[in-house]
Amino acid sequence: QVQLVESGGGLVQAGGSLRLSCAVSGRTFSSLAMGWFRQAAGKEREFVAGISWRGGSTYYADSVKGRFTISRDNAKDTVFLQMNDLEPEDTAVYYCAAGFSGAGMSDGRYDYWGQGTQVTVSS
Repeated sequence: QVQLVESGGGLVQAGGSLRLSCAVSGRTFSSLAMGWFRQAAGKEREFVAGISWRGGSTYYADSVKGRFTISRDNAKDTVFLQMNDLEPEDTAVYYCAAGFSGAGMSDGRYDYWGQGTQVTVSS
């Protein structure tokens, strides 16, 4: 079993930055592709960013390209999401996900999910 614990969410003004972290335990982290998804109130969950197990490939939703950066530290079993130039539209619960099928935009590729961390961007 894989456990994922997100941290780093909070309240920030528009234009500000946050860095989300996701600590992974239970399986060999370096064999897992990782992703970040988000779900705003009243909306469906959507893909934000993904990273391959080695970190050599990254994927982003068009809405966050150029503002968000996903990275991973396989020595610390942690994946990060650096979020810059935040907009009110980025307000959502952000979820970390892990899977063995390779990083991608479909949530069906991910086998394990964290509990989520709230990000609120005020205008």
